[in-house]
Amino acid sequence: MLVIWGRANSINVQKVLWCCEELRVPYERRDAGLAFGVVDTPEYRKLNPNGLVPTIEDDGFVLWESNAIVRYLAAKHGLGAVQPADLQARARADQWMEWHVTTYWTALRPLFMGLVRTPPEQRDARAIEQARRSTGEVLGILDAHLQTHRFVAGDAFTMGDIPLGCGIWRWLGLPIERPALPNVQRWFDALAERPAYRQVVMHPLT
Repeated sequence: MLVIWGRANSINVQKVLWCCEELRVPYERRDAGLAFGVVDTPEYRKLNPNGLVPTIEDDGFVLWESNAIVRYLAAKHGLGAVQPADLQARARADQWMEWHVTTYWTALRPLFMGLVRTPPEQRDARAIEQARRSTGEVLGILDAHLQTHRFVAGDAFTMGDIPLGCGIWRWLGLPIERPALPNVQRWFDALAERPAYRQVVMHPLT
């Protein structure tokens, strides 16, 4: 059985769990990271020398980096569906998976960490406000794209929606003022109709 190492509240672990639920792939999740420890043990470092989550073990095959794991699982269990068979649609899904890492999460992470993982007395209000503005601007790019696309790679849900779907839940769950992004909201509403998204992602932010 597929083993997934990582705590359930991690955005990167949620990508993998959501993908598995969409594909109906059986798995065993083992807590690791933050309060659970594990990641600094010699045994875990043999699996993932970075000491981060998630890591998977799939019948002896070990893989880390959440987007790589999602691509692997989608290719193995969802080729032609979660991973598009059409080369251009697959490339578009890949594009938005990369954009999540290089652009969206880079903007959002300081905001999320500042408001969720930092005690109120230690927060940097200026940095938080800057991150809020930057994230809103970045999401304008996604909103413009979604004006002509139901999901990020086209008309169908794909692996490209998974990282951004995990990220948008964090944006919408923060106690902040947000710009109007009607296409992002419509896309999120479509994700929220998916049982796997509700099961894995839509939980209080911690």
